[in-house]
Amino acid sequence: MLVGMSVLLPAPTARPGAMPRPPVIDVVVPVHNEEADLEPCLRRLHAHLREQLPYPFRITVAENASTDATVEIARRVAAELPGIEVLILPEAGRGGALRTAWMRSDAPVLVYMDVDLSTDLAALLPLVAPLISGHSDLAIGTRLARSSRVVRGLKREVISRSYNLLLRGTLATSLSDAQCGFKAIRADVAARLLPLVEDTGWFFDTELLVLAERSGLRIHEVPVDWIDDPDSRVDLVPTARADLAGIVRLLRAFATGRLPLAELRAQIGRRPLPDPVPGLPPGLVAQLLRFGVIGVLSTLAYLAVFVALRGVVDAQAANLAALLLTAVANTAANRRLTFGIRGGAGAARAHALGLAVFGLGLALTSGSLVALHALTATPSRTAEVLLLIAANATATLLRFVLFRGWVFRTRPRHTPADGPSVVLEMETAR
Repeated sequence: MLVGMSVLLPAPTARPGAMPRPPVIDVVVPVHNEEADLEPCLRRLHAHLREQLPYPFRITVAENASTDATVEIARRVAAELPGIEVLILPEAGRGGALRTAWMRSDAPVLVYMDVDLSTDLAALLPLVAPLISGHSDLAIGTRLARSSRVVRGLKREVISRSYNLLLRGTLATSLSDAQCGFKAIRADVAARLLPLVEDTGWFFDTELLVLAERSGLRIHEVPVDWIDDPDSRVDLVPTARADLAGIVRLLRAFATGRLPLAELRAQIGRRPLPDPVPGLPPGLVAQLLRFGVIGVLSTLAYLAVFVALRGVVDAQAANLAALLLTAVANTAANRRLTFGIRGGAGAARAHALGLAVFGLGLALTSGSLVALHALTATPSRTAEVLLLIAANATATLLRFVLFRGWVFRTRPRHTPADGPSVVLEMETAR
């Protein structure tokens, strides 16, 4: 093995004198000390691709710093079976091996799968088909869909579901299974995202998918049949520790605006669909619905705080405290959920303008209380609450108009069409 550089061993030519066909799909299998599983994996995978896949393919064995006979086995099988290449890398790390193999590949669709082939290969064509057609940008196998069939122990089931719940709660991802070792990505998308992925280990998948989702790309999920490998090499404690560190790093990057998500969304993200109601500004209906839900929750929180404080302080002080507490949360929720703005860039400005809008709402509600107390010296608590509900409804409408037209106003931008399809003739790889 050469230290400090990668070595690519080309696959042998199937027919002397024949022009080699460029692969449509490059299936990368990262391996580290896998001398027991590698040969049966390669033979089974090669047979499936040759018999079931209607496109030219390549299998790339991304060997990373093995100390057993993995390299010798990979070379021997590659010499026997056409369409297999061996990429020898000096450093261990599944993520780093995938990045290197994918970045140097000339195939338009890049695939990754674990060497144990825990996932039923029947899911491979459904995985890559949406990428070849241009319908989707990435595709992942999921073991947590209702129609997936999974055989594994209780411990790994709990760990997997807990990890994905953690991702949803911290990184706000909608993906059901970020760590299934069965994924595909379009090469043009990979070229934009991979330089931004820092992890070189097991968190690589999660980081790539979260970046893709935040960039507005379409991720296709394929339910899979999956049987747990009892000889898995994953060390759970260090992996969990590294995953938590990766989550914290991503949260910090999103909060500081270090990642160019807005640029990626503008350049490779999917364009929003036209608004279903003709004559209304784009996105208005969806924004109104999200704003309404947030508004109802904010109003309930506001009333709860007002009633709780009213027994301690006077009505004006309780109104000020309740509005101030809910205004900050309302601005943050609408910034992210209603108007789809993420990251730290512009957050301080948005909150400053949000406080200005809050001031208008305060003036409206406080003015209503002043008017009520001018009419009657001792209004009932019910009268105060009913008046504030009406005043808050008016303030909410005003807040939406100001949020949309001032605080979170976005300039029209030119976006590319949805991802290109890979135009292919249906030809076998044999």
